[in-house]
Amino acid sequence: MRLITTLMLSGAMAVRPGAVQAQDPLRGFDRYVAEAVRTWEAPGLAIGVVKSGEVVFAKGYGVLELGKAAPVTTRTMFANASTTKAFNALAIAMLVDDGLLDWDDRVADHLPHFAMSDPYVTSEVRVRDLLSHRVGFGDPQYLWYGKDDTLDEMLRRLQHVEPRSSFRSRYAYNNIAVAAAGTIAGRVSGAGWDALVHDRILAPLGMTSTVTRARDLPASAEIAVTHGRVNGQVVPIRVWGLVDSIPAAGSMYSNVDDMTKWIRFLLDEGRVADDTLVSRASFDELFQPQTIIRPGQSYPTESRTRPHFVAYGLGWFLQDYRGHKIAFHTGSIDGTVAIVGLLPALELGVVVFANRDHVEVRHALMLQVFDRFIGAPVRDWNAELTVLYDSLAAESRSTMDRLRESRIEGTEPRLALDAYAGDYRDSLYGRVTVSVEDGHLVLRASDYLTADLQHFQFDTFEARWRHRWLGSDPVTFAFGGGGTVTGLRIGEEGGERYRRVEREDK
Repeated sequence: MRLITTLMLSGAMAVRPGAVQAQDPLRGFDRYVAEAVRTWEAPGLAIGVVKSGEVVFAKGYGVLELGKAAPVTTRTMFANASTTKAFNALAIAMLVDDGLLDWDDRVADHLPHFAMSDPYVTSEVRVRDLLSHRVGFGDPQYLWYGKDDTLDEMLRRLQHVEPRSSFRSRYAYNNIAVAAAGTIAGRVSGAGWDALVHDRILAPLGMTSTVTRARDLPASAEIAVTHGRVNGQVVPIRVWGLVDSIPAAGSMYSNVDDMTKWIRFLLDEGRVADDTLVSRASFDELFQPQTIIRPGQSYPTESRTRPHFVAYGLGWFLQDYRGHKIAFHTGSIDGTVAIVGLLPALELGVVVFANRDHVEVRHALMLQVFDRFIGAPVRDWNAELTVLYDSLAAESRSTMDRLRESRIEGTEPRLALDAYAGDYRDSLYGRVTVSVEDGHLVLRASDYLTADLQHFQFDTFEARWRHRWLGSDPVTFAFGGGGTVTGLRIGEEGGERYRRVEREDK
């Protein structure tokens, strides 16, 4: 295949003694996957492998929901999450072919209400920039995650986001930017983003089960229940549709049967049967490096694969692996993960879905598949990445865990609880309310983001999110000169979940 050229690179790698796949690359693979599912405590998993235009392996493992017998199959629907971004980029490539859009169109020409904090950036940001994560700041998750605002409202608030780097100077993963590109594509097509993806990609590829948003999942669908760890135990959490408000960034749902059709299409360079759906030039552009990703900015697996380069294309991560250039993308949202990986020089692709929060069995299985078909000594990625991610988990501590180390016991809030109650608002973060219920404070940013506040120290409370897998965060109230509450902060100063809002009734 000419999509991605082979790189002549070398490098020593630790291998499992004697494990070289020669005549039968998938010999023992079924057993390996089953072992990986148990090791990573994934309730359910589905995987598909495509080689030279044929599906050479496809199987489901485990169950749809812990405590129930229904098994995962290749028909089981999972969240694509951010693997949706590749569909979005391809849809835009098709519009480029139509002459309706250009990669380097100015965003402001298509979205008049789009504004960044710097007028120069507002004027100069292009569709290509939105797709390649280089607008100057990372994902403002507080705008979309669990919130009820419209995408248009989120885009209006971007003008209040402080940049973390100069425009186009650094990679910073940004879901809102990709969603903005999808909005442009939907408007230019005249049909809307969902119809564009369905009519131009899903229907021609025969991906009849795939939907563009969770809201479109049919009641009869075989859907994997999401799972997360709560108090040390993996439990069902039943969360769907968290990304529906920013669809192009990650809202699709699919299964292995459909996604192997997608992989076959990609490995055939944009062709399905005798039809070419996208020009070679536009298709190739998707896999050209757009933004260099510096060491340490990518996945922890980079410390084991040791690539010579890592970059982001248009909807794809790009890097070298054992002398080959690979393209892949992960997807992660509460309770579920996905990965799609391509090694075009070998006409090889893999898709993995699992219904547990951020379980990195996906990387282990993708790399295991690549090793087996490259014909090099096979590394036991299941074992290696289990050790890696277990060590990272042991080192990680939540904000509340750190605060507990210096907590001052025996303090009291300076005011009665009802003095903290009220509506709080901010031009960037939106609105939260605090009320007194059953003798304690309750904070609401949305139905999904609702927390019971327990006093921690002085005027800081611990927000224990009612969706327990979200953990807890500090909420600190601020005071004016008259001793009245003037605002609150969620999270640490400067942290990802930082919010500072002013009371409306002060």
